[in-house]
Amino acid sequence: MANSAGSKKRARQAEKRRQHNASLRSMTRTYLKRVVTAIESGDKEAAQAAYTVATPALDKAVSKGIFNKNKVARHKSRLNAQIKAL
Repeated sequence: MANSAGSKKRARQAEKRRQHNASLRSMTRTYLKRVVTAIESGDKEAAQAAYTVATPALDKAVSKGIFNKNKVARHKSRLNAQIKAL
């Protein structure tokens, strides 16, 4: 357990940051799930609309260090290819 005042503050900050990052991670996964469900239903317009909403959210998560840029680029590329194949 944290003993000094500085280490207690660091523990508080780390927990707050962890919860915020978890929230952002969950939100971006939800956006991805919406695109995937639209693709599975075969609705190209809905899938394209969900993709255009998800793309900036994914890029924002990369800039905040939540996801690696290559992981997001891979997801975006694969989703876009699946939408075009519809």
